[in-house]
Amino acid sequence: MAQEIERKFLLDLTQWQAVEKPAGEHFRQGYLVTDPQKTIRVRLTDTSGYLTIKGISTGATRLEYEYEIPAGEAKELLDNFAIAELSKIRYKITYHNKVWEVDEFLGANEGLFVAEIELQSEDEQFDLPTWVTKEVTGEEKYYNSNLTTHPYKNW
Repeated sequence: MAQEIERKFLLDLTQWQAVEKPAGEHFRQGYLVTDPQKTIRVRLTDTSGYLTIKGISTGATRLEYEYEIPAGEAKELLDNFAIAELSKIRYKITYHNKVWEVDEFLGANEGLFVAEIELQSEDEQFDLPTWVTKEVTGEEKYYNSNLTTHPYKNW
């Protein structure tokens, strides 16, 4: 069984802007199914495509199955079947031997930044970077699938 254990946090944007970071990767992300029990997502990067199926979250844990697909097929799925979509730039930062993924949302979600960390267990200990602030794990309004229908600009 494939499990994702992920915690999400908001950022102190002043601190984040001062961080030396690698170039971000642009994501176009659309949803074929957005249901409280499951989501089916297609993601397109500059070079790859992915099909991801996620189950309902219990705490910071949920079932996740992700498969790489050809970029051309990901674009076709997004263009022809996505019922909701968003774009973002993802930065990967290593801090104290943990990879943090920071999403800078674009379009209707511009101005929202969310940091995620994947863990081996829900009670795993880790250090917070100075640019991380409030934890928002489990707050549904920060789920990417919800941001497609209830964008940050409307909060």
